[in-house]
Amino acid sequence: ASRAWTAEENRHGDVMNKYIYLTGRVNLRAIEVTIQNLIGSGMDPKTENNPYLGFVYTSFQERATKISHGNTARHALEHGDDVLAKICGLIAADEGRHEQAYTKIIDGVLERDPNGAVLAFADMMRKQIVMPAHLMDDGEHEARNKRNLFTDFSSVAERTGTYTAFDYADIMQHLINRWRIAERQV
Repeated sequence: ASRAWTAEENRHGDVMNKYIYLTGRVNLRAIEVTIQNLIGSGMDPKTENNPYLGFVYTSFQERATKISHGNTARHALEHGDDVLAKICGLIAADEGRHEQAYTKIIDGVLERDPNGAVLAFADMMRKQIVMPAHLMDDGEHEARNKRNLFTDFSSVAERTGTYTAFDYADIMQHLINRWRIAERQV
């Protein structure tokens, strides 16, 4: 299952990369440098090798990527790019399936170890969920603009409604409701 998930996530990157290349609208070298820097930097989701924290993180993160890809698909349709809309719509659907799998794992943890699951949820919410892209850097943007690339990326996502602070809060509330966190005693 882990390999299938990894292969599917890799396919998302591959198809987006090919789309970007074929459109010719973007500096592909900057994208490649950003990807290399992102992978090379690694990412600390603050899960401390704790599976409970890891599954809370992925439950949140997969829903966030489902929302952002779904909104990107909607924007693409509004602007007449049916191909990008289809690609992002399919990716959003995949992310939705991933979200379901991870949230069901936490459902099971809540049945077997409710205190551990609630404490893990509280810990991750306190730490805040950080998306892997927060480390993006193309080696040029900050030097040229005196601003962090991810900060500008986030600003555009917020302004266009692709992924917003309201989405973050909605995901948190969705998980609180789904797992009935407020009703549980720890």
